[in-house]
Amino acid sequence: MSFVADLYRNSPNAGMAEFQEKLRLQHENSMLTELEKLLTTAKPSEAEISRKDFEGFKKLFHRFLQEKGPSVDWAKIQRPPEGSIQPYEKIKLKGLPADVASSLNKLAVVKLNGGLGTSMGCKGPKSLISVRNENTFLDLTVQQIEHLNKSYNADVPLVLMNSFNTDEDTKKILQKYTHHRVKIHTFNQSRYPRINKESLLPVATTMGLTGENEEAWYPPGHGDIYTSFYNSGLLDKLIAEGKEYIFVSNIDNLGATVDLHILNHLMSQPSDKRCEFVMEVTDKTRADVKGGTLTQFDGKLRLLEIAQVPKAHVDEFKSVTKFKIFNTNNLWISLPAIKRLHEKNAMDMEIIVNPKTLDGGLNVIQLETAVGAAMKSFDNALGINVPRSRFLPVKTSSDLLLVMSNLYSMNAGSLTMSPKREFPTTPHVKLGSSFTKVRDFLKRFESIPDMLELDHLTVSGDVTFGKQVTLKGTVIIIANHGDRIDIPAGAMLENKIVSGNLRILDH
Repeated sequence: MSFVADLYRNSPNAGMAEFQEKLRLQHENSMLTELEKLLTTAKPSEAEISRKDFEGFKKLFHRFLQEKGPSVDWAKIQRPPEGSIQPYEKIKLKGLPADVASSLNKLAVVKLNGGLGTSMGCKGPKSLISVRNENTFLDLTVQQIEHLNKSYNADVPLVLMNSFNTDEDTKKILQKYTHHRVKIHTFNQSRYPRINKESLLPVATTMGLTGENEEAWYPPGHGDIYTSFYNSGLLDKLIAEGKEYIFVSNIDNLGATVDLHILNHLMSQPSDKRCEFVMEVTDKTRADVKGGTLTQFDGKLRLLEIAQVPKAHVDEFKSVTKFKIFNTNNLWISLPAIKRLHEKNAMDMEIIVNPKTLDGGLNVIQLETAVGAAMKSFDNALGINVPRSRFLPVKTSSDLLLVMSNLYSMNAGSLTMSPKREFPTTPHVKLGSSFTKVRDFLKRFESIPDMLELDHLTVSGDVTFGKQVTLKGTVIIIANHGDRIDIPAGAMLENKIVSGNLRILDH
């Protein structure tokens, strides 16, 4: 945080209150002036959308200036009460109704599609990266929903929340799904200005997205879904079509498919006790210690993120014994409830202050919110502890190796763990920086190894894999700087450490 922001957000001296208030007003007024200046540079076709975006940003900025630091009052954090997190098995026991289609016809699937593939070395939307048999994340999603619609003669639409980074490229690709049995809608999340950390003013000089303003804007996190969905008119359109719930998930979570048992649970509740919000959680492993968890706070079920935890309690938060579950970001949310809460301005989400450094070295902050944080605003909110298989995110090339391998079989766009694997747990895979970019990753594997009996794989340095390699148990391959290791075609490595220089030369 900047010196100025620190000064009046965290000062313990009550005598400074008047000075702080003046400073706050000064910053707020300066921000409002700058935003109005920016709006004068908007294209006529974009002016109204930009104005709506800025209304949301002003509210967030106002709260940012008012609130003290990110920490919650740790003493008030309690474990969720009995019954507030249901085991999935209990919900599954209910079975399914004879008429599954009538429940499906009240559902829309929303995929969060605002992210770029930059972390995996790809240009354009992340959803357009090929993950399995030349199928992209988006292809797999369309196949899943089309399969549902055909199997049950239902009409589940797909809704993509794009950002200004992904909208144009995504819309071009959507033409290829014209003849698929799934209606596809899109809307754009808001575009907010990045804030100079010192002056607390926008970095942008115009509403343009190119040149010096290329890095001046950001999509404000997936918590923006409520406002942008409402503003787009799509929320009202879906309600008018008889839709009652949306199933929201990250497009890169290949485990996030429509679950008929959870849908049935929602639809079978008495109308006065309708559950307006379900968060799918799953058991934490050591790899998930940073994931948000569910707690009880002031009598409400609430998502607690690591960014909100006081520094002194971070280790306690990461503990697998105290907080046993984490948020998968697979959420089932009532459409009429979103409409009601938005119109009453009653959607309560904590601000996430995300510091960034731009390419030129300028320090900025982004004000964001998380979709799951609104949970406490909804009535009869519930956590459901689902199997780990519903959380299969592809964030890195290590994840990509897993989903491309024979550990998973694919059916109608859905990946399931191969029945040939004895243990249902996913191997721990850690590929080094030579594999970070998808393009480099693909060059290093002539074919994806057999990993059915793999527990742990670490690869570091200049390593390549020939065709039909088999990896079992724990395999560690480390090529030192300047060395190269080629794993030959047909090799079988079981509980092996390979290091130094191993190059198979053709002769």
